[in-house]
Amino acid sequence: MSRVVQDAFVTQLERLCPGGVRQHEPLARHVTFRIGGPADILLLPRSLDQLAAAVAWLYREDHPFVILGRGSNVLVADRGVRGVVIKTGRGQEGVRYDGRQVVAECGASLPHLSRAAASHGLAGLEFAAGIPGSVGGGVVMNAGAHGCAMADVVRRVRVLTPTGERRWSGEEMGFRYRSSRLQEERGVVLDADLELAPADPRDTLARLEEWLRTRSDTQPIGPPSSGCVFRNPGGDHAGRLIDVAGAKGMRAGAAVVSDRHANYILNAGGATAADVLALVGQVRARVREHSGVDLVPEIKLIGEFEDGGRP
Repeated sequence: MSRVVQDAFVTQLERLCPGGVRQHEPLARHVTFRIGGPADILLLPRSLDQLAAAVAWLYREDHPFVILGRGSNVLVADRGVRGVVIKTGRGQEGVRYDGRQVVAECGASLPHLSRAAASHGLAGLEFAAGIPGSVGGGVVMNAGAHGCAMADVVRRVRVLTPTGERRWSGEEMGFRYRSSRLQEERGVVLDADLELAPADPRDTLARLEEWLRTRSDTQPIGPPSSGCVFRNPGGDHAGRLIDVAGAKGMRAGAAVVSDRHANYILNAGGATAADVLALVGQVRARVREHSGVDLVPEIKLIGEFEDGGRP
């Protein structure tokens, strides 16, 4: 892209999202791992309308972009991301209640929404109280915990695709374990309709707090991480397989496997994406050797990785 074209490109983004364009912004500031190089352009829409307008324009220009929500479950390359990264969140956090129906915008925090819904006397979203993500990201990856997942409560999703706005039912979303059709198809979640169940707020909040206690008792709190690194294989748990393979405490550079929950890799201070990928490869090899199971990474890789980011 020539300098003149680039300047015109940035100017148009500024028109669409006034004050929301940052060039060469380090993405480590915007992800829970605190790892990652700069984005050529980080776009921070201040409303759902700004988000939709920017995405629609980028589709028309056939310019690739990456959506980044609250920054969990991702690993950003040390070289950063070429092109545009759109961060959702502030300005796309609206929530409307209508009986047992909840309409939540893509940037709404899952922990905040789960507690608010429980306080409104609605049950079904307590599992999300400890998931440090947004509604949009939770829908895309079918986030879950405690045997529950977004697929259990999502009834409709409003998605902006290259061919226009679509409203897909929960069935049309193609939810699978930690996946949905939006991991294979281009589309940006604008908002989602959730159907919850009427319940006594005291009982629902008590269950929410119990699950949060379980999470705090079993999962690491403190050093930055991305959340669980590997998907659970059928009938087993990745954390257990890593533990019995003796991989707790393994490290590569400043990336280390948590002693508290083996399916977490921690940034012990100054870890790089290369450190994390090296450790992912070492853990996979150790588990394959011990149990014959080839663990599949759950974290999403964003940006310019050497060799395509294969661990």
